[in-house]
Amino acid sequence: MEFPEDPNLLVGLGRPDDAGVYKLRDDLAIIQTVDFFTPIVDDPYVFGQIAAANALSDVYAMGGQPLCAMNIACFPSKTMDIAVLHEILRGGLSKMREAGVVLAGGHTVEDLELKYGLSVTGVIHPEEILTNLGARPGDRLILTKPLGTGILTTAVKAGLLDADGSARMSAVMATLNRRAAELMESCDVHACTDVTGFGLIGHAAEMVEDSPVGFIIRARALPLLPGLQGFCEMGLLPAGLYRNRDFRAPMVDMDPSVPAPLQDVLADPQTSGGLLIALAEGEAETLLERMHREGVPDAAIIGEVVADAPGRIVVR
Repeated sequence: MEFPEDPNLLVGLGRPDDAGVYKLRDDLAIIQTVDFFTPIVDDPYVFGQIAAANALSDVYAMGGQPLCAMNIACFPSKTMDIAVLHEILRGGLSKMREAGVVLAGGHTVEDLELKYGLSVTGVIHPEEILTNLGARPGDRLILTKPLGTGILTTAVKAGLLDADGSARMSAVMATLNRRAAELMESCDVHACTDVTGFGLIGHAAEMVEDSPVGFIIRARALPLLPGLQGFCEMGLLPAGLYRNRDFRAPMVDMDPSVPAPLQDVLADPQTSGGLLIALAEGEAETLLERMHREGVPDAAIIGEVVADAPGRIVVR
C-alpha cells in the first residue's frame, strides 16, 4: 500500500513507532495517537483508568506533552447497563485530569463487545522528538514499570489471581508514564518507546531492527510483578505471548541458562507498560536514582546497547 507523503510528517507510517508527529511550524509539532481495547479487569472504573493511561503513554514515549483527548467507546447497550459505560468514562476522565489533559469529545457506537480508549493529541518541539531509533553503543536500557500484566490478566480470567495480586497489577497498569517522562527530560535520551502489546522483546526488536546496534538484555534484572513464576509453570500464558515470541524469534539469541518463566515474561504482551529508555551509562545511573526517589520505584537498568550484534536481541 502506498501512503501519501508530506514533508511536515516527521514521524509516520514509514517505520513502526509509538505515535505520528506532524510539524505545524519550526518550533511546534503535534503528536497524534489512538488506542482502545476490550476490558482486562472486572472493575469498569479501573478499566477506564487503564485504557486512558495506555493511550496517553504513546505521547510520553515520544517526549511530548499530551493536551487533549477524545473518547472512543463501543458499547453493547442492549445487554449491558449504561451505568457500566458511565463508570468506564469516569475512570478515563480521572486519568486525563491527572495528566492535565482536556477531554474534547468522543464517539460511541453500538457493538456486541465492550471497548474503550482514547485518541490523544500532544505537542512537542520538532527538534526534541524521541523515536524508538537512535540507541548508541554503550547506552544503558531503563525499563520503568514491572512486567507480567499479560500473564496476570490471564490468571484473573481463570479466577486464580488473589485480590492483592489483582490490585497490584491494576495499579501498575493505571499508573501514568508522566513522571518517568518528566524525569527523563533532563537527560540526553537517545531512543525511547513504551512496552505494550508486542512485549518487551517485540518493542526492543523495533528499536534495533535494520540498525547498526543490538541489545543485551539481562533477564534476571527485569522488574517483575509478583506471582509470575507459578502461573508460567502452570502454562497459564496469553495467546499473544506465543505470537510475540514466534514473530521475533529470528532476531533473538536466548542463552539456554535463562529460566523458562523469564523467557515467557520477555514476550508477554503488556497493557499500559513502562517506558524503555536508551541513554548513556552515566546518565542512566543518575536518572535511575532520581526515579527511585521521585515516584518511579520499579524502574531498573535491564541491559545495554552494543555494536557487535547489530539488529539482534541477546538475552542472558
